[in-house]
Order: sequence, then C-alpha cells, then structure tokens
Amino acid sequence: MSIEVKNLVKKFGDKTVIDNVSFKVNDKETLAIVGFSGSGKSTILKLISGLIEKDGGEIITSKGDIAMVFQYSALFDSLNVEDNISFALRERRDLRKKFTPEQIRDIVAQKLELVGLKGIEEKFPSELSGGMQKRVSFARAIVTEPNTILYDEPTAGLDPISSTLIEDYIVRLKDEINAASIVVTHQMSTITRTADRVIMLYDGRIVFEGTAEELLRQETPYTKQFVTASLEGPMQMQA
Repeated sequence: MSIEVKNLVKKFGDKTVIDNVSFKVNDKETLAIVGFSGSGKSTILKLISGLIEKDGGEIITSKGDIAMVFQYSALFDSLNVEDNISFALRERRDLRKKFTPEQIRDIVAQKLELVGLKGIEEKFPSELSGGMQKRVSFARAIVTEPNTILYDEPTAGLDPISSTLIEDYIVRLKDEINAASIVVTHQMSTITRTADRVIMLYDGRIVFEGTAEELLRQETPYTKQFVTASLEGPMQMQA
C-alpha cells in the first residue's frame, strides 16, 4: 500500500469541499480522479501532499517521498533546467549534503534522458515548448526517487500529440520507478491511457469507482453524463 485515504474531510468556510472520501492506491498503480470543475479533485492532491490541512479523516502514506507535478509545470523561470531539476537535491535539508556536484549533474542527466530530453541542462524554461516544460517538471518530480507521484491536470494546455506523449511518460515513469500515481484529469484520453482505476467526484463525494472500461460503459447516470459531456444528468455545474 502506498496511500490510503480514510473519511477525508476538507472545508473552506461553510462549504464542505471534500466530504468523507476514502480510497487506496497501491504500489505501481495509477488512480485517476475525475469530475467536473470544482468537484474537489485538486484539493485532494493538495491534502495528500500537505499543501493544505485536512479538517477530518486520515491520510496514511508509505515511507518515502511524495512528488507533485503541478498543472502548468511551475518551473522557476530564473533557473535553468539543471537547477530546476536539482533544486530539491541542493536545497532540502535532508539531501543537500548527500550528493556531490558531479553526482547531482549525473542524476539530472539520467532523469532528463528518462523523459526524452537529453542534453538540455543549460536551457531556461522560456526556451522550451509547453510539452518540454511539462517533461522537465516530471524529471524534477522523480529526482528524489519518490514512491508516489501526484499529477494535477498533466495535459492541461497541450495539443493532442503532446498530450499523448505526456500520457506515455506517466505510464513509463510508473513502470521505471515502481511508483504509485494519482492523476487528476478530465481528459478521456488521459483516463483511458494511464489509469488502472478511476474514481469520480461530485460535490466532494465519490459517485463512481471502477476501471476506465467500466467508466466508458456509462452504466450509471453519473458516468453517462461525464463521458458524453451532457448538461443533462445528476451533476450540475456551479454558476
């Protein structure tokens, strides 16, 4: 077991955004969290990663790092690719004295090669396409050898071909480092290409849990509305 979430609750003021949510993600498994905008998907990632505090429930994680890949890469504009990727190795208190500069350069080179970007260490984010920036953010996420990777809308803003490439790397990284993965997305190709299991959120609660194939069968009003992108159904968009 890599992550277990039990009866998770998060409130913002009077609004309950996550309402008694429970699920597990095993090692080398990818869970997709789907749902309409505002359903609480990204909030769950922030709770697991510790960016915000929960109001109830438990989050149980295996020992090891949890890495986060943010929606729009979140690279440091003033740092080159090497310094972006190696930031945790150089700045984290538990890691800053663990590696020599030469070892850090080797680690960065290995991670870049893993995401298909060999030899771009000296480039800055502004010199990279959106898809390349996303892959650099993947390399940064895995530089500490995490046992869990959290992806927040990993294909947001990318063209279809770049999206396919990113989806392939999500699968490849899971296999390469045996990590558990949670992918927050609303893109059907990302769900079908990367996910072993899917949970759907609506109004802060799980309204579907199953495989991508079961989602596509549209056997519940929730899955039918989501897959067909219909305005008609039990899920109502917030104004």
